[in-house]
Amino acid sequence: MTRVYLLVIPIIIGVISGAFLAFYPEQEQNEESLTKSKLITNGSPVLGNPSAPITILEWGDYQCTFCYRFHDTTLNTLKEDYIKKGKVSLVFKDFPLNGPDSVLAAEASYCAHDQGMYWQYHDELYKNWGGERTGWITDWSLNAFASTVGLDLDAFNQCLDEDKYQDKVNALYQEGKDLGIDATPSFLVFNDEKIIKIRGNQPLETFLRTIDGL
Repeated sequence: MTRVYLLVIPIIIGVISGAFLAFYPEQEQNEESLTKSKLITNGSPVLGNPSAPITILEWGDYQCTFCYRFHDTTLNTLKEDYIKKGKVSLVFKDFPLNGPDSVLAAEASYCAHDQGMYWQYHDELYKNWGGERTGWITDWSLNAFASTVGLDLDAFNQCLDEDKYQDKVNALYQEGKDLGIDATPSFLVFNDEKIIKIRGNQPLETFLRTIDGL
């Protein structure tokens, strides 16, 4: 996850307003237009102003070490200097590389969303991060996180027991693979003219340079 590369994809100008050139890194596939709406559909609620000129789409895993480091460091600066000021919005999509526990944590985040507390629960998961494949994600811990953020536990547990969002999480994983995502965290940073891919938890300066360039 330490390898760095940026892939810049120009817009198809004059064809469809706001349409993007297909984004298929490291693959040769038929082109398909990607709009902002399509890129963020089925992900998390938008953090920040949905009309912000720049969007960061993060593909992440709740057990991922470098995802945790991004949320514990770089994201804090982006929130204060860009997201809260309406310059950038953030959307999270699940790419559960680390197995069933990561899928379960992702499902839990959408169960929290049912009660209007997606980001609170999302942040609580990373706040209590316990490593990769160490067994820290359990029914007990997920309940504890839900209690901390103030969820209705009966409704939360019913959502998990019914596997309400399992298909959604699996579909997001497949969507990421189809777009060429192969590591977490990975980011698509885009405006109405181009998409830039950032792979891994790169230094803050990489994100600032990318945002300023857009």
